[in-house]
Amino acid sequence: MLLNAIIVNCLTYLKTAYLLRLSLSKSSKSTLLVGSLTLFSRLLGFWRDVLIARYFGVNLATDAFFAAFRFPNLLRRLFAEGAFSQAFVPILMMYKAQHNAHEFQEIIHKIATYLTLFMLVMTFFCVMIAPILIFICAAGFNWQSQQHELATQLLQIMLPYGFFITLTAFMGSILNTHSQFAIPAFTPALLNIAMIGATFWLIPYFEQPIIALAVGVFIGGALQLALQLVALHQLRLLPKLQRNFQNSTTQRMMKTIVPTVFANSATQINFLVNTLIASFLVTGSVSWLYYADRLLEFPSGILGSALTTVMLPKLAQNYTNQEPDKFSQTLDWGLHLIALLGIPATIGLFFLSEPILSVLFGSTEFTAYDVHACAQALSAYALGLLGFLIVKVLTPAFTTCHLHAVAVRYAWICLAMNLILALLLVQYFAHIGIALASSLATSLNALLLLIFLWQKQLYKPLKNWRVLSLQILFSSVVLTETLRYFSHFASLSAFYLVKCVILGGASYFAGLFLSGYFYIHKTDDNF
Repeated sequence: MLLNAIIVNCLTYLKTAYLLRLSLSKSSKSTLLVGSLTLFSRLLGFWRDVLIARYFGVNLATDAFFAAFRFPNLLRRLFAEGAFSQAFVPILMMYKAQHNAHEFQEIIHKIATYLTLFMLVMTFFCVMIAPILIFICAAGFNWQSQQHELATQLLQIMLPYGFFITLTAFMGSILNTHSQFAIPAFTPALLNIAMIGATFWLIPYFEQPIIALAVGVFIGGALQLALQLVALHQLRLLPKLQRNFQNSTTQRMMKTIVPTVFANSATQINFLVNTLIASFLVTGSVSWLYYADRLLEFPSGILGSALTTVMLPKLAQNYTNQEPDKFSQTLDWGLHLIALLGIPATIGLFFLSEPILSVLFGSTEFTAYDVHACAQALSAYALGLLGFLIVKVLTPAFTTCHLHAVAVRYAWICLAMNLILALLLVQYFAHIGIALASSLATSLNALLLLIFLWQKQLYKPLKNWRVLSLQILFSSVVLTETLRYFSHFASLSAFYLVKCVILGGASYFAGLFLSGYFYIHKTDDNF
């Protein structure tokens, strides 16, 4: 069932291992460690989604769950996948460099207390207004209908996840500040494990089976926080709640968090807007977009989150030490990897969307019609994958340089463009138009961020980009033609998918080899 996903990502990691020569750069090793643990979590996530598709199919109940799950899923993406860390890590790194260990631990205690109290109040408030939140997220559900009431109940069960994941992300930021990447990278897997366990063992205990998934989300959040606390306790970094937690440093940090998180979350908020618009379409549209989004998360989570996690402390260190050249080189290193791996991933998702979805999710409950509709959305989402990865890599530079206002302005532009395009395109392409609007808006956001950094001389592309671009372009054309040729013999089978992945990967490698990539580009030991 997961053989194809495993093969796809094993090939990706073999390629990454070869290109980075594994034994050289410490940052490359950290990236591979984080990426490998993220890969493990993503495989579990695939298994989770396969079970949901095969146990529940596509219907009113799944649309209600996915609409309600958008809120905890948004928080998971913001906090567990780096946006929250991007706000905290540069500040913590700077504070750690300027103060002794005791003062650093004191500020950790105060921030932990502040976040705990704030999230307790917010969670209670959101539980009380859950019906309104569902109306905002999925206005297409009739008010007080059975579907709206079910979605509200599911949301109320899952809302405490926001409390858990916020504190989990903060604890993970502390670990990342001390170059402890493994535990925070593994933590997301616990949510998938809890939801899989709930699907197997808790369904019989509920009259409405879909409620078991919501309980699994609650349990997963508690497990994630518990793991961070154990790790911090072992390192003697465990925060303690304090009565006097307000001071100028805490307030300054909190004021920085909101714009930074928002700047990092534009793409995630776009997905929330997409759910709102999709709720007005035919039954199944919300679910189709969710599954397509989940497939997009795989390469974006593995590569984007891994790079962001490893680059962020390095960028903060370069900025604090006033090393602009190394700061630019760090960004260049990340963009190099994105171009090298993100472009073939985009091509693969675009051409193989239907076989992937059929093999992973196809069943009597998830019909061929569902596979086709979902594949159309995935192809549209795939067009924005490169933009999404670029945003993930470049936004930490804005956070580190305290350019929050600029990043937030571009985020607003991205949101406005997504909403306008979605409303226009949905009239002609239904749910496909929603996915396409998201891809275009995210690509614009990436372009604006890149141009700004280049104009301000914060990022200076290395001279080898012209040659690199031609080499990747040549290899991508070879990959595209290979997949187009075999699309004439398309079948929605596991054998066909495995064959396309192997031959596609081999053709891309061959293109890189023939263009001289492995000879010209060597791993940068300085990073």
